[in-house]
Amino acid sequence: MNPGTRRGPWGTRDPGDPGAAAAALALLQRAAPLPLCFWWLGHRLRVMTSLYIAGELLTTGQAAVLLGCSRQHVVDLCESGALPCVTVGTHRRVSRADITSFARRDEPASRLTRDQLRSLWLHRAVAGHVAEDPDAVLPQARATIDRWLAARPPGGATRALERWREIIGEGPEAVMEMLVSSSQPARELRQSSPFTRVLSESERQSIIRSFHRHWLGERAG
Repeated sequence: MNPGTRRGPWGTRDPGDPGAAAAALALLQRAAPLPLCFWWLGHRLRVMTSLYIAGELLTTGQAAVLLGCSRQHVVDLCESGALPCVTVGTHRRVSRADITSFARRDEPASRLTRDQLRSLWLHRAVAGHVAEDPDAVLPQARATIDRWLAARPPGGATRALERWREIIGEGPEAVMEMLVSSSQPARELRQSSPFTRVLSESERQSIIRSFHRHWLGERAG
């Protein structure tokens, strides 16, 4: 070995050596698994670069601001695959274009079924109570969740109730956003709503009557 040859920490030539590039290439050619590994890394870099060029990668917090929801809800959307994301280190990043595309999926109220729209009307009234007195309404809903979970409901209902508990833990803003959203996740969660006792029976009946008049009037028109 030429005593003047510099060595790196693993016995390979130091990058400052003019022959380092050739030595590294030879090492890669002898190691069968490495080309696939480097191809994958290159692929990820190309994907991330294209996302930056197309419209900027955003944090889950920034995405939550644009979608008008909580950061945890964005994380859940990423984990479920509903919202595409990439991982940078240990953090998720979402492209602005995907956020815009996802926001457009939010169904307008005119496309909801009759039962879904009636539920939305009732939960809008619940949101009003949350805004008026969150310190009373949210603990009440949390107690309802605990009582229902103690009865060991089916798996789907259990997941929905646990999700409601997470949202309540994020505070009134996150709760109200979910109560009045017409998105698919919100519609599904409202089917297992822990806010059934927030409205008095007279309030509930008044809203249902008002909804029926609206529904019949829309159909007559």
